[in-house]
Amino acid sequence: MTSDTNINFSDLALNKSLLKALDEVGYESPSPIQAQTIPLLLENRDVLGQAQTGTGKTAAFALPLISNLELKQKDPQVLVLAPTRELAIQVSEAFQKYAKYMKGFHVLPVYGGQDYRVQIRALQRGVHVVVGTPGRVMDHMRRGTMKLDNLKALVLDEADEMLRMGFIDDVEWVMEQLPEQRQIALFSATMPTQIRRIATKYLKNPEQVTIKEKTATASTIRQRFWPVSGLHKLDALTRILEAEPFDAVILFVRTKIATVELADKLQARGYSAAALNGDIQQKQREKTINDLKKEKIDILVATDVAARGLDVQRISHVINYDIPYDTEAYIHRIGRTGRAGKEGDAILFVAPREKRLLHSIEKATKSKIEMMELPSTELINDNRIAKFKQRISDTLATEELGMFYQMIESYQQEHNVPAVEIAAALALQVQGDAPFLLQNKPHRSAKENWERDAPKSRGRDRGERSRRDNNRDGKRTERPDVATEEGMERYRIEVGHSHKVKPGNIVGAIANEGGIDSKQMGQISIYGDYSLVDLPKGLSKDTVNDLKKVWVAGQQLKISTFSKERNASHSSERVVKRKPKANSATKTKSKEQGKRKDKPRHTTAEKKKAKAKRDAKAKSDGTFVKPKKAKVRTKR
Repeated sequence: MTSDTNINFSDLALNKSLLKALDEVGYESPSPIQAQTIPLLLENRDVLGQAQTGTGKTAAFALPLISNLELKQKDPQVLVLAPTRELAIQVSEAFQKYAKYMKGFHVLPVYGGQDYRVQIRALQRGVHVVVGTPGRVMDHMRRGTMKLDNLKALVLDEADEMLRMGFIDDVEWVMEQLPEQRQIALFSATMPTQIRRIATKYLKNPEQVTIKEKTATASTIRQRFWPVSGLHKLDALTRILEAEPFDAVILFVRTKIATVELADKLQARGYSAAALNGDIQQKQREKTINDLKKEKIDILVATDVAARGLDVQRISHVINYDIPYDTEAYIHRIGRTGRAGKEGDAILFVAPREKRLLHSIEKATKSKIEMMELPSTELINDNRIAKFKQRISDTLATEELGMFYQMIESYQQEHNVPAVEIAAALALQVQGDAPFLLQNKPHRSAKENWERDAPKSRGRDRGERSRRDNNRDGKRTERPDVATEEGMERYRIEVGHSHKVKPGNIVGAIANEGGIDSKQMGQISIYGDYSLVDLPKGLSKDTVNDLKKVWVAGQQLKISTFSKERNASHSSERVVKRKPKANSATKTKSKEQGKRKDKPRHTTAEKKKAKAKRDAKAKSDGTFVKPKKAKVRTKR
């Protein structure tokens, strides 16, 4: 950890046990946000901090709040609200790491998806710090299993993310239940109007700490992007790996499942690749990184979390197989190459609908990312032929061929076949059914594809913004036949516009109760009484069962895999059951048809004419009876 300041942690009046733990993990000097925030929180001041993820803000609030704890008091003294359970666990682990040498310290992560009984037992035993998601914290407060009467400090971590996920009302409810005298620290990467309103309403004379985002990337890194269009991503990746001379490569993908799938596919194509994600045990992760350093593997397929802090000097290329959703993640990713003054290459795969993300990255890095053309078929084939010849030369130079030489010579004499034909037959046998050379198919250049998709992609970008922003008002829907992204699966949930649900409510519920990072979720389409949401493939049965029971906008999700056929039949059944709204004319018509189905209807004039005719006939027959006049009642 580096800093622009000249102070050390020992200058900040922190607990000595904390200093020992910091020294053990290698923290030398505080980052800018830590240097400014720690003294303020130690003095029990309210703080409004604006800083990006990765600037060290967890230690900025954890260290001073731990220092101010009274360990003899067993009721929660610090409450940290986080938008996702992943962040809640991460912050909880940070508290535990910093307080390693403080005897009797207890921290508890509280989030959806975990058994209530486990959390209740821990609360009954006594904890000093609770780190939780808003929904589960509210549940415990309402049940009376979490009592915050003696709370000293509240931290809102990544407040803008909680706003985006639809938790801001829950956050305010929690804040309104807290004691009058308490300290509040609010941290957010951005400061939208609602976050500022909360800060003004609940914080008392807060000190504002703003840390400018560092967006510069190393000048030694060459940045390029390939527009994903026409050719499959895996085929494009293979071409790049064949044509680009590389030492070691990190491939970044969004999901844990994708790391394993892509690593397996690359191994099947002859590359030494391995997966690295948060589900892999620490011992195996360390072995994988060690194999990368020792050149036992050349390609690492990783998620952002798994590759955090990874420092391997031989990494020459970083390939963003899936574009990151935020610029900070991109900067962190490509920082794995071009280290210690060496040159590095960063390649970004960009689909037409992701152009907006590309422009955001260019703006943040203050650099234009050049478009790259995929290696041509001729170049790939030339490389394959050259490598084939080189392998022959290497084998002749280094291997002992005595026995095989005798076998070939014997075969040649017995069958009178030229040696070159024997060699060709052996090469074909080794190659198998897979074609050695690529077929030369005509295709548009990357620039032509990019320009061709420009008008369409702009519309898609606007649609994406509408879905994420305008759809909050429930005015926009998406078509269910829009293709799902690679590595994603579409699910149906039984909550929709008629229940006044918003995308943020859906994202928040799935993130907290299903343990799925909000950034891993795909498009959300909201309809009348149901919605469709794209989630990573391969969700476990336990996760799906947990999500079925989740309540959103007063409805259980009852999540199920989406099927167009099932959805169509379900929709048609609803249509058949619906009755058309009857107006007065319809009702009259139905009554008339019920009484006399075969009789034609007559106008008033026709009725009078028919009556006059009947009266005339009755007079001629002498049967006519003059109708009595109706009595007129008068008011007394």
